[in-house]
Amino acid sequence: MNQEQALSLLKETKLVAILRGIPVKQATDIATALYDGGVRVLEFTFDHDDPDCVAHNCQRIRAVKKIFGDEMVVGCGTALTVQEVEASVEAGGQIVISPNVDVSVIAKTKALGAISMPGALTPTEILTAHQNGADFVKVFPAGCLGAGYIKAIRGPINHVPLLAVGGVSEKNAGEFMKAGCAGIGAGGNLVNKQWIEAGEFDKITALAKEFIRALAE
Repeated sequence: MNQEQALSLLKETKLVAILRGIPVKQATDIATALYDGGVRVLEFTFDHDDPDCVAHNCQRIRAVKKIFGDEMVVGCGTALTVQEVEASVEAGGQIVISPNVDVSVIAKTKALGAISMPGALTPTEILTAHQNGADFVKVFPAGCLGAGYIKAIRGPINHVPLLAVGGVSEKNAGEFMKAGCAGIGAGGNLVNKQWIEAGEFDKITALAKEFIRALAE
């Protein structure tokens, strides 16, 4: 899958599943549950309190790509350094998501042919990310400000594709889409850790379907 195909899949499904603090051994089970629910884009975050977070994240990416190949876009989240970008892409990652705007991270992501999605909040940050090559800009934390903030931002900045991330659920996803978002990212509101611990992956599949339905409507 090339970058254009990966971008097309993200634009079509409009949802990035954010997997944070997921045990390496359960990565494929969770990915399968999400895939069955219609999710086609996964982000495995770098857990920076783990000294081996880069190696562990690369294991997750490789494991999921081995199973799904071109049927799913997989990448890293909370990418803070160029080195993390390089490791993720080498492992098969196709999307790099960050909580902030770091021009060097954006540049390295684009140079390696991956999708760039830095996090921003203010108009200045959003435009800085876009002008430096970001494919999408993650408005974070969107849930704290609401869809009204997105609508206001979209007034003067309607040419930048935005994803709402942080506090977005299946209940308010539609509001963010109506406000002008190109999609959303969902973590804890989609990937319930209690369900994972209990092995109730069918519940994750069912909830993923609710997200997809809300975004389609």
